[in-house]
Amino acid sequence: MTDAEALSSLDRINRQILEAKERSFLSPLATLSGDSLGRLYPEEEHSFRTAFQRDRDRLIHSTAFRRLEYKTQVFVNREGDYYRTRLTHTLEVVQIARSIARALALNEDLAEAMALAHDLGHTPFGHTVEEILDGLMEGENGFEHNAQGLRCVDLLEAPYSQFPGLNLTYEVRSIFTKKRSLAELRRLGFASPASERFDSGPPKPILEAQVVDLADSVAYNSHDIDDGIKSGLLNPDQLCEVDLWRKIWEPLKGEASGVRRRAAVRELINRQVTDLVAASFERMKNFDPSALGKTTSDEYPALGRIERIIDFHPEMRKEETELKRFLHKYLY
Repeated sequence: MTDAEALSSLDRINRQILEAKERSFLSPLATLSGDSLGRLYPEEEHSFRTAFQRDRDRLIHSTAFRRLEYKTQVFVNREGDYYRTRLTHTLEVVQIARSIARALALNEDLAEAMALAHDLGHTPFGHTVEEILDGLMEGENGFEHNAQGLRCVDLLEAPYSQFPGLNLTYEVRSIFTKKRSLAELRRLGFASPASERFDSGPPKPILEAQVVDLADSVAYNSHDIDDGIKSGLLNPDQLCEVDLWRKIWEPLKGEASGVRRRAAVRELINRQVTDLVAASFERMKNFDPSALGKTTSDEYPALGRIERIIDFHPEMRKEETELKRFLHKYLY
């Protein structure tokens, strides 16, 4: 069935129509579900869901995803139901990633699936416990949450009798391998059959992975500030040491404290996302799609090392880095 035939067949939506819409409407730099490198264990295609939509659904129904509810980044779960958990953080990353992907005509379904998966390998009780666990496991090559996330989806999840894990596509799995080479995965003991097949092959750069990586930063920068101010650990006036926050906070003077905090956090997200979309669109517009494979390396197939196409303008990158340094000094 040609794209034209699929798009004209509107009696019901099927996978071919969805794939044809992707080819017709998405950017030449987007990752198309119909061009996926596939799964380790072959499966029959679904009649009305694309490969990335199936991955999204598998992740939502997974045990590892449900367990995010009781994992936290900064505040322990018992301190109150206001503060973010890994689950609420993940949902916020999903929303931001989808908004960015849609604005840039990238694959929204792929960005959503990657965002749902990106924190699955984290331990409870935040980064402190991960550092302790890494030390305790020194004789076993340590602990690393991306490698553990890969282990979750490739080996530990067991919803199917035909194969281990969730049997996700190469593209969604790459959210875990973005910072780890196959050699490192082997060293950490987390190289699975899927790792051996997919992650040793030629790199396939994925802009949606860059979207999720930045959406993650926007979400935790903004929401850690919200939780930090709400808890009393951060003083919003002290935060004015950071240029980005000061430019947002000072014009809101006169508002009630809670209203002011929420408005400032909302504007912080909006400014970062708006800048990111504008800067990334400029780079994408001037980028030759045939050169995409040259912007990455065998070590980091998803994110790319030589050039980041999805990123802030230099001034916003500088301000965002300043904000991160402040949070690491006074909150984490």
